[in-house]
Amino acid sequence: MIIPAIDLINGKVVRLYQGDYGQKTEYTASAQERFDLYVAAGATQLHLVDLDGAKDASQRQLTVIRELLKNTRAPVQIGGGVRSEQDVKDLLDAGANRVVVGSTAVKSPELVMGWMEKYGADKIVLALDVNIDADGRRKIAVAGWQQDSGVTIEDLIERFLPAGLTHVLCTDISRDGTLLGSNVALYQSLAAQYPQVSFQASGGIGGIADIEALKGSGVGGVILGRSLLEGKFTAEEAIACWHGA
Repeated sequence: MIIPAIDLINGKVVRLYQGDYGQKTEYTASAQERFDLYVAAGATQLHLVDLDGAKDASQRQLTVIRELLKNTRAPVQIGGGVRSEQDVKDLLDAGANRVVVGSTAVKSPELVMGWMEKYGADKIVLALDVNIDADGRRKIAVAGWQQDSGVTIEDLIERFLPAGLTHVLCTDISRDGTLLGSNVALYQSLAAQYPQVSFQASGGIGGIADIEALKGSGVGGVILGRSLLEGKFTAEEAIACWHGA
């Protein structure tokens, strides 16, 4: 599945380079225009990151999100600074089909497993951003990639499997926003090791060939952000490629 994505700051569509708020690109099309375009192209799942909420949960753009989701004819998964059950509830109530949880899953796994039990494991996506060290260990970074958690992605997945873990959005940090191609070997390895989990590949997609390369990897979805915003290819082309057209 192709999952077009947008990031929002103050209601505007933006992209950060390597997660850096200081390296921000703002786009002219509104979030609604973008989502309408992606739905018209055939997207059946969308992804939204509330960067204001990621910085400060009290600044979460719930009014904007509610309006956007009400007028979007496809399910939208939403993340950005989800740290409490209230955050989960607010986003589900606003119309999200799934809530994306990052650092909190690493720091407070029991808490997040409680949300999975209460709202359904299918409603929670773990967003795990990895740095791969010289020995090939895939360590999860937290706090906007500023900190190494010391936990490997495999360790965390094992921890969550008994809770019914269904969705994992995995980003190789070194590829994010670079358009240099996806880390196909990473996804092949994870998908083979955990066939019960649907992995979403994120980071580095720069051309149709990068989507083609992921088709046999076992991932359930491919997140497309900057490549679509910058017109490297269209959502129609991406969806046609994924479905073999």
